Amino acid sequence: MSENDKLLRDKVSSAMYTIIKEKGDVSTVDVLMAIDVLSKSDYESWRHGKTDYLERVCKVNLRKLSVIAQEIRAYAKQHNLKPSWTDYRRWGKGENTKLRFSKSGDEQIERSYATHYVSQSKVDAAAADKAIR
Repeated sequence: MSENDKLLRDKVSSAMYTIIKEKGDVSTVDVLMAIDVLSKSDYESWRHGKTDYLERVCKVNLRKLSVIAQEIRAYAKQHNLKPSWTDYRRWGKGENTKLRFSKSGDEQIERSYATHYVSQSKVDAAAADKAIR
């Protein structure tokens, strides 16, 4: 592993820790924005369907995006975060189309981007809330 990859992995781990602590769940998009790989305006442009796929507006190459995705999954596994797939749809008026994350459109890559990770405490709180109702 290169020194740059190690620094990138450390940034991802730090972002994951901070985001989980703040809101109890984390998505790939949250991490990409937290480590300045994706701007909020580029994210919103993609959500409104103005960008054909998310990777196009990320500020690093596909290899680094792969390193980031690997670290997100490793961190989630190490910290027992529960994976939760999320359906990303276009915002705004018009056709409610499914958004694409990757240049390749590969289903496994798409699924990886669309997976959020939830802390066990948030899962437990949701279960308790559901039991009360």
